[in-house]
Amino acid sequence: MSTAPLMDPGFSAPPLPETSEQRLAELVRLQKFAQRITSTLDIEELVPRIVDEVASSLGCVEINLYLRDRDQPDFVLAGVRGCSVYGKGHRLKEGAGMVGHVALTGKMHYAPDVTRDPYYIACEPDTRSEVAIPLQRDGDLVGVFTASHCEVNAFCPDQLRLLQGLCDHVAVAVHNARRFGDERAQRERMSREAEEARSIQQALLPRTSPLIPGFRVTGLSVPAGSVGGDWYDFIPLSDGRWGLVLADVAGKGMAAALLMSATRGMLRSLAQTGSGPAEVLTRLNNMMIEDFPSGRFVTMVYAEFDPSTRILRIANAGHLAPLLVEPSGHRWIDHEHGLPLGISASKFSESEITLGQHSRIAFYSDGITEAEADSGEEYGAERLLAEMRAADVTTDGLLAAVRKFTNGCGLRDDATVILVQAPGGFNSVGNA
Repeated sequence: MSTAPLMDPGFSAPPLPETSEQRLAELVRLQKFAQRITSTLDIEELVPRIVDEVASSLGCVEINLYLRDRDQPDFVLAGVRGCSVYGKGHRLKEGAGMVGHVALTGKMHYAPDVTRDPYYIACEPDTRSEVAIPLQRDGDLVGVFTASHCEVNAFCPDQLRLLQGLCDHVAVAVHNARRFGDERAQRERMSREAEEARSIQQALLPRTSPLIPGFRVTGLSVPAGSVGGDWYDFIPLSDGRWGLVLADVAGKGMAAALLMSATRGMLRSLAQTGSGPAEVLTRLNNMMIEDFPSGRFVTMVYAEFDPSTRILRIANAGHLAPLLVEPSGHRWIDHEHGLPLGISASKFSESEITLGQHSRIAFYSDGITEAEADSGEEYGAERLLAEMRAADVTTDGLLAAVRKFTNGCGLRDDATVILVQAPGGFNSVGNA
């Protein structure tokens, strides 16, 4: 018995071969076809090809290909030709009919006269004989193949053996196609999840730059993959002050993105109650030591900016030194104390600078300075300094320069930058 879409009104089985030799010749051709189908990896294309080829070759009344449901003890009709009763998707319980009997025994069952067979379930009125053959792969039952004929005892022993050989190839083809389909579905699911994570992560980044009269504060982050471990933020504080943060979570991908999101939530809460960048990082570090998985850490530079006094107070947790560029020269804002967050208890020192006219400072991640050209050369601190001295330096322009330097190699790590530029027309800064 099989299940399949209703047969086309104009369908008629091909004429039966006149001799057993002709029938065997057809089966040999069918066997060669079976060897070819093992290269077909699309299950939706594979199954119809199998049933159509076998039906055309044998002149069968009905061909069915049932596949085992991997979640339930059922067999689902995946391919059918010639059935006017059952359609694709019809289910049989294990043990029902010839299909169920073969599934239980794991052996071929042949009914030379279906009217005398205890397992046969009537389907097409013209059916007189039917064979059901298990589809097995490495001892596992993949499904059951059935072929029905309008003659009593229509399948000779040689034909049955060749059909069994055919089913060995069918089982391999179905197994491979299913595995390929599973892997493709998994890749698609992971791609969707990564895209959703990317959308969520991008939503956590600032949508606009803070409006600070007399200053230009901008930020930009470009992940190397679908999601990244870099993060920056502008946090409004009391009395018109702003918290500026740029962080880099160790690692890449979804795990880094999750830890980044957790770090963001904790810092935003602590920033409102802290009495300065060093204290905020100390309290954040203590929380992360308790909550973060072992071996995970975050480098971070956190600053509080008071535009009324033009003072920027900076604390650093193992991150790259910010770059300050002024008309009189430049310097890297080093720190005395501050391990990356989440490793162990640490002290954090503060640096305080006053942004004069034409001054600018950059917080950045190592995805910028360590970006590599195809020669292996890194972008480096000197190229960053040259960009920072330009009169029209912007976050977009800086990252564009980094991409140009990599010459099509792409960013291998997340690249993030915050620029704080003081008033005064933003003229080019000297090389002192």
